[in-house]
Amino acid sequence: MAISAEKKKEMLWTMILSRRFEDELMELCKIEGKIHGMMILATGQEAVGSGACAALAPEDVIITNHRSHNHLLAKGADAKALMAEIFCKATGCNKGKSGTLHLAVPEVNAPCTSTVVGAGPPIAAGQAFAQQYKREKRVTLCFFGDGAAAEGSVHEAMNLAGLWRLPLIFICENNVYAGAQRLEEHTPVADLVSRAAGYAMPGVIVDGNDALAVYEAVATAKKRALAGEGPSFIECKTYRLRGHGEADPQLYQPKDEISAWQEKCPIPRLRDTLVSEGVITAADFQAMEKQAQSMVEEAVRFAEDSPYPSPEEALEDVLV
Repeated sequence: MAISAEKKKEMLWTMILSRRFEDELMELCKIEGKIHGMMILATGQEAVGSGACAALAPEDVIITNHRSHNHLLAKGADAKALMAEIFCKATGCNKGKSGTLHLAVPEVNAPCTSTVVGAGPPIAAGQAFAQQYKREKRVTLCFFGDGAAAEGSVHEAMNLAGLWRLPLIFICENNVYAGAQRLEEHTPVADLVSRAAGYAMPGVIVDGNDALAVYEAVATAKKRALAGEGPSFIECKTYRLRGHGEADPQLYQPKDEISAWQEKCPIPRLRDTLVSEGVITAADFQAMEKQAQSMVEEAVRFAEDSPYPSPEEALEDVLV
């Protein structure tokens, strides 16, 4: 599949921005009282969100989970509004009501982040059903982890999606650990994608640290969905370089394992590919890093300078 130079640069850019954004969060959450709530990062697995979202159109929908910052930035979320929301400020994308774990950015068709493990796929099935019912030329893509893959809600969503041939792409970020449990400790199969056959949908394994491979897999699944051929299941083999959350000391993750996966980091991997192809230069990459640094610094200033929502706003935009 031919991928344009602009798409390749887009994927590299959103990975760089996501990494810098989350590196800043990693430092900010060490400061007592600065940011409230559990901080869950996607360091090392940015190729999944950046590759997948680059293959989507603005009107396509994503449903994401607690590890959502990369997905949302790759879909086009404004970094300032996202940072302000993480700070629980009134200028945030959800007016300070969601914090870091329940983010929603409807303007980029990212209506839902759920921290309930396995809750996303049924919501995504409903979204895809609405698209099908309205005969829209759109798809829904749902991100979930290897831990969620064993939840009954995920299997129910896949069963309905297969039965009704919904325009839905299931994308599993298999990052080796579900909380502190390795994959082999919580599932009897080595490849989660083997379950796809039970729901009459194709299953594909891709290198989750290769943004271009993720892009191609999602683009193929989208084409199939828009042709009325139903859902697909993509398993992205990747790795979580940080703990489950920033309070997690990672005592269960072997140090040599972490080091080995750091060598497979998706950002320098795509950078080197694009430099070798003549798509960018080393100077271009440095400029992208500098731009991301500037954007994140501006986002933090914006968040810190923004007010908290007033008590009177507590029930606004809330169904009661």
